[in-house]
Amino acid sequence: MLSWSESAYYARKKRPKSARRLRDEQLMPLIEQLHAESGGTYGARRITRALRRKGVVVARCTVERLMGELGLEGVIRGQRRRTTVPEPSAPRPPDLVDRDFTASRPDQLWVADMERREVL
Repeated sequence: MLSWSESAYYARKKRPKSARRLRDEQLMPLIEQLHAESGGTYGARRITRALRRKGVVVARCTVERLMGELGLEGVIRGQRRRTTVPEPSAPRPPDLVDRDFTASRPDQLWVADMERREVL
């Protein structure tokens, strides 16, 4: 599956963990702990600052990478800006192809999105 030779697979399996991997394994529990203590609200920037306050020297990009591996993310404050508000009473164009966009020959079926948009 990996398209490696058998000897390369076993050589890699025997090889000791890299310094980066060892450091990552030390940092991961700290990151998980800080994230849990914050109620799941801290992102990479705040976790980096908290680690530095504790005396752990770490780069933000490292924290971002490890948070991604752990599946952690901070809370995004605020609401998304809604730019288009559809008018519920506006007439909708009929669906003439019944959502079937396949054509047996060229120039048989032309489709366009003609939805009406208003700028707020």
